[in-house]
Parts: sequence; structure tokens; C-alpha cells
Amino acid sequence: MTRVPRAALFALAIRFLVAPLICQDQCLSRQKRNNLIGSSCEHFPKACPLCAAPLVVTGSSRERGASLVSALSAETFLVCGEPTVDLVREGARHAQDAECDVVISMGGGSVIDAGKAIAILATNGGEPLEFLETVGKGRAITVPPLPFIAVPTTAGTGSEVTRNAVLGSTEHGVKASLRSPLMLPRVAVVDPELTYGLPPEVTAFTGLDALTQLIEPYVSVRANPLVDAICVAGIERIAGALRRAYRNGADRDARRDMSLASLFGGLALANTGLGVVHGFAAPLGGQWKAPHGALCAALLPHGMAANVAGLRARAPQHPALDRYSAIARLLTGRSEASAEDGIEWIGALSVEFGVPPLRAWGVTEADLQGVAEKAAKASSMQANPLPLTEEELIAVVRAAL
Repeated sequence: MTRVPRAALFALAIRFLVAPLICQDQCLSRQKRNNLIGSSCEHFPKACPLCAAPLVVTGSSRERGASLVSALSAETFLVCGEPTVDLVREGARHAQDAECDVVISMGGGSVIDAGKAIAILATNGGEPLEFLETVGKGRAITVPPLPFIAVPTTAGTGSEVTRNAVLGSTEHGVKASLRSPLMLPRVAVVDPELTYGLPPEVTAFTGLDALTQLIEPYVSVRANPLVDAICVAGIERIAGALRRAYRNGADRDARRDMSLASLFGGLALANTGLGVVHGFAAPLGGQWKAPHGALCAALLPHGMAANVAGLRARAPQHPALDRYSAIARLLTGRSEASAEDGIEWIGALSVEFGVPPLRAWGVTEADLQGVAEKAAKASSMQANPLPLTEEELIAVVRAAL
């Protein structure tokens, strides 16, 4: 089946299955919202939502979502690269000017995060720094967003089931999140077929990001039995599927398992947080134009090694040590595998995939101190299984250099 009829099916589903649910909710809440932001609120047209003007957010290639846009007679907004404060400010203004009633993102994690941010800013006011964590004012989001529908076309971020959007701030040289339970997508349409055409490099980067988002929640200080089960199932799937999807993008079973694992990773991180790898990804992605997945892929084995060494030295009874060994058993399929074997397995896979080191994106030795200082303050670092010293943090990024 080609993408054109697939997009037409999405359009039909949105029109006839999803729209009535959202329309009922929106029509009932319209008066409440108008009371909050003004009775003559320009953000909400008089027509019923979804039947008026959906906004379809896509990546740099217009073709992927063209049939969906046509079937819905939708407005469009393009996301080229990773989303920034300036980009989503522009997108929210476009949604308001076009009187859009729903936002649909069809693309990778960057596109989905941009769509989530646009949907929330269109109703709460279009200045992202009012609500952004860490570098913004961190103001609470109180007004529900435009209904948001996520259609992922990669298998990596799990953004279709998370309650935040990661934005780059050029002014501050860092990435930070808009975050609210209100930002959870109303509907996620996860179809592995949409990932069949991914290039091997993108498959590798996004797949290793998905693996990171299963490993870090599993060893998080907030780990719990519900998330443990999701992480174990996801890691098992990636261990068997990622290499196959990289070698043969049309492998249906591998693509299915990767899409599920990515979804599991999103659910896991939303409930227990992340760790050192994503702590570094925030400042690195904010300062250098490197794909998020590529950064996670370069950092993952070194972040794991630092955690294992720190736990052995300072907290040898910590349950995360046994969890790192369990991860190794899942990845290697060997019952006697140690934590180091798991780290070695990931390192070898990264070499096989040709994951570029950080220096390929312009990071130098002179940058390490500043990057480590920013990483230590990142929200993701709060869930790491133990606090890492400045020297340990610098050693992680140096090893990935």
C-alpha cells in the first residue's frame, strides 16, 4: 500500500471517527475558554472545530503529507530541522491567523514536538519563553490547547505519547521543554508502514534514541514495576529488530517492533524520566545543529559506562546495577552477560551503524566544560540513578568526542 491511500485513510479517520469526539469537547468548552481569554477571542472560529481549518505540520518534504493536506483542505506549516522557540512562535501565529481548529503533525519527533507547541501556544498566547522550563519563566499552562493529533513517521522519540515539547533556544544555546499534562496528544496514529522509507542513517539514529529512552527510564530513580515491564518489552524488541530494520527498511516485522519500542519509550520516559544521555542532549542540541538521535547514539555507551562505574564506586548495592546487567542480558541474549557486555554491545552497534562522534558536529575539547555545566542543570539529569560529578560528566562527553 502506498502513502497516498494511507493518508486518505488517516483523513477519513480524522473526519468521521476522531472529529466528533473532539468537536463535542471543543464546543462544550468554547464558552469557558472565551471567558478565560476574552469573549471576542480571535483564536477560535465560529465553525465547529476540525470542519473548518486543520493545520497539518510536516517536515521539509511536502510530499509526505500532501494527500492528507488535500483530503482535509488543510493549512500547512513546515518544520525544517529541529523545532526552536522562533519556529513555534511563528507556527502559533499562523494557526491563529488561519483560524485553525486542530493541529495534526505528520513526521518525526521534531515535527510532533513542534505541533504540540503550536497547539498549546495558539490558545495560551504565542510567546514560548513565558512557559519554557529552565531558560524561560516556566509559567504554568492553564488553557487547553487546540486538539492535537500525532502521526509519527519515524521510530525514535515516542513524542506521540508524551506531555512535553523540546524546543531549542538560540539565544540561550540550549534545549528546554514546554511541559503540561494538557499537551498529551488527543490521538496518536502509529503505523509502522510510514517508516518503511526511512534511510538507514535515520533508522539508526532514531532507533538508538528509542533504545536510550527505554534504558534510562529502566534505571531511573523513579523506576516502577509498570514502567519496568514496558522497558523490558521495548529493549527486547529493539535487540532483535534494529539491525534488521537498518539493513532492510522493508522488513515488516522489524519496522513493527521498532514502532512499538518507540511508543514504549515515550510512555516510559513520560512516567519515570530520563538520565545523563538526555541531560547532555539538551545543551549539545541547543548549540550545534546535530540531530537529537545522533547525539543520543554517540553518548549512550559512555553515559551507561559512567553510571555503572559511579554506582560500583559509591553505591554498590544500588538496584540500578542489577538493572544494567539485566539490560545486557536482553541485548546480547546471554544469561551470563554483565553490565559491561551490554555497553560493549551498544558500542559495537554504533560502530556498525557509523554513528558520528560529537566532533563531527563541531564540538571541541574547549567546549566540554561548558557543556558539562549545562548538562548538570538539565531537567533530564534529575532522574539519573546517581548524581555524577563534574569530572565524570566531562569524561562522558570527552569519550563521545
